[in-house]
Order: sequence, then C-alpha cells, then structure tokens
Amino acid sequence: MKLVSIVGHSGSGKTTLVERLIRELTQRGVRVATIKHAHHQVQLDTPGKDSWRYTQAGAAMSILVTGEGVQLVATEVAERDPQQLAQRFMGEANLVLAEGFSLAPGVKIEVVRRECGKPPRCSIEDGLIAIVTDMDDVYPQLPHFGLEDVKGIVDFILMQAESAAVHPSTGSGRTAGLK
Repeated sequence: MKLVSIVGHSGSGKTTLVERLIRELTQRGVRVATIKHAHHQVQLDTPGKDSWRYTQAGAAMSILVTGEGVQLVATEVAERDPQQLAQRFMGEANLVLAEGFSLAPGVKIEVVRRECGKPPRCSIEDGLIAIVTDMDDVYPQLPHFGLEDVKGIVDFILMQAESAAVHPSTGSGRTAGLK
C-alpha cells in the first residue's frame, strides 16, 4: 500500500491540493483513496436510523450499503495512523492520500504558504520528503513545488512510489520513500 500524507496548517491549501492531486492521479489511471484527519467532532451517522441504532446497541462497526455507495462507521476511538487504516480498509487502492496526520509515522509532503505566516509543522525527521510552497527558504534541501504544480507533485509522488527505496523510515528516522 502506497501512502503519502499531505500536511500543513489550517488554511494552507491542503484540501485543495489533495483534490487536484486526485484528479491528476485518476486521469493517469491510478486508483486513489483518501483519509482525512478531523480535529473537530463530526456526526458520522444519523441518530435514530438503523445503523445508528446498531452502534448504540454495541456494534463495534457498522456498514451502510446503498445503491450509491458504502459507508463504514467504527466506534473505536483509539487513534490510528493512516497506514493502519489504509491497510485495513483501502486494499483496492493503488495510492492513498491522507490529509493531516502530521504526528503519524510515514512520509509527508507539507503545504507551507507565506500568507499563513506559520513555520512548517513537520521536520525531515518526521518523514517530510517535499514542500509545496511559495517560499524558497523552507527546507531548501528538499524538493520544492509551486502551489499550482500539480503535475510535478504527481510525478514526484509516483516516482517515490516506484522507487526501490520504499520504506516508511530508515534507522535514522529519515524517510526514504513511500511505503
């Protein structure tokens, strides 16, 4: 399972970038899945509906299947890293883009914008492999991509995914490529 987390501060453009990456990747024939980390409470089910009632009765997981799609609701509140979630639920995907998860292990591309006025969230030791930015002075030793360079970012992600050095991290904690 190939997975990369797109990280950055709120308002930096992570969601917009992920959306654009998905479009470009799917146009290239890549089957993409996404995982989004939310810091705020989200209503995952509708109170009173059957799947909600199953959860209230004690079901650890509930899957709602309709003609339009499938939704999984799991009640386990233990924090999981995106690699665990991808392996468990997204085996049909060629690539998983996780938005957020700056504290989780694994490779990361960070969106850093001058307009946000904040330093990067992650370091190279945290698994940072590239920067999407409008600033030249942020981690100059890493590959930099402009905010609109979606094709370049996708080329980089695919190159990392195909690389022989596909490990979550080396002994030093420095990331070598996508897992």
